[in-house]
Amino acid sequence: MVSVPLLLALLGPLFAGAPGPRAASFTLGGGHWLGTDFVGRDVWRQVLLGGESVVLVALAATALAYAVALPLGLGAALTRRPWLEESLMRPLDVLLAVPSLLVVLLVAAVSEPGAAGLALLVALVNIPDAARIVRAAAAQAAASPAVEALRMQGESRWRIAFGFVGRSLLRTLAADAGVRLTGVLYLVATAAFLGVGVAPDAADWAVMVDRNRTGLFVQPWAVVVPALLIVALSTGTNLLFDAALDGGRRSEKRKEPRR
Repeated sequence: MVSVPLLLALLGPLFAGAPGPRAASFTLGGGHWLGTDFVGRDVWRQVLLGGESVVLVALAATALAYAVALPLGLGAALTRRPWLEESLMRPLDVLLAVPSLLVVLLVAAVSEPGAAGLALLVALVNIPDAARIVRAAAAQAAASPAVEALRMQGESRWRIAFGFVGRSLLRTLAADAGVRLTGVLYLVATAAFLGVGVAPDAADWAVMVDRNRTGLFVQPWAVVVPALLIVALSTGTNLLFDAALDGGRRSEKRKEPRR
C-alpha cells in the first residue's frame, strides 16, 4: 500500500514520456490504458506525473514540522526557567485554536504559495501540535535523576536533550509520525483540491479527483485511481508504523528475563 504510491511519485515522471496528441475528453480505450481526462489527456500519464506534487510535499512538510517542533519541545521540557517554557509554549497554544485549513486558505488568498511554499505552510500549521506532543513526552525523562546526574557530570545540553531525552521519545514520535503524515497528506491533497499551490490543470492526484469528478460515471478511472493512491498511502503509512511499534514491543518482551 505504501510502496506503490511512493514508487509512482518518485519514479513515475521518469517513465511518463512525452505528451501525446489529445483525444476526446472522458473516453476509454483508444490506446489509453485508463482512458482520457476532462481535457483529453492520457490518464495513465497524469497518474505517473501527479504523485510528485502530493507525496513529496507531504513528506517535506512533515520533516520540516518535526525539525522545528523537536528542539522547541525538548527546550521547553528541559529548561529550568518557567518563564522561558511559557514563552515557548503559550504562542503555540494560540496557533492551535486556528483551524489549519483556514490558515492555508487565508495565506493562499494573499499570495500563491507554490509547491515549496505549500510545504512550508503546511509544516507551520503542524508545528504547534507536534511541539506539544514532544514536550509532554519529554517531561518525564527530563525530570528523571539520570538527567540530573548528566548535568552534574557537565554534559552538554545538546547531549542531554538529543542523546538521552530524545532517545526516550522514539516510540512516541514513531506513533505520532504515522498519524501526522496522514493528516499532512490529506491537508496537502485538500489544498490542491481547492487549487491552492498548484495550477488548476496540473498533473496532481488531488487535482485529478477535482477536475474529473464531473465525468465519474462516464470515465471513472480518472477519479478512482488517484483517489485510491492517496487513500492507500495514508492508510498504509499508519499500518506500517503500527506494525513497527508492535514489533518493537514483542522484541522487548522477548528480552525481558523470565521469573
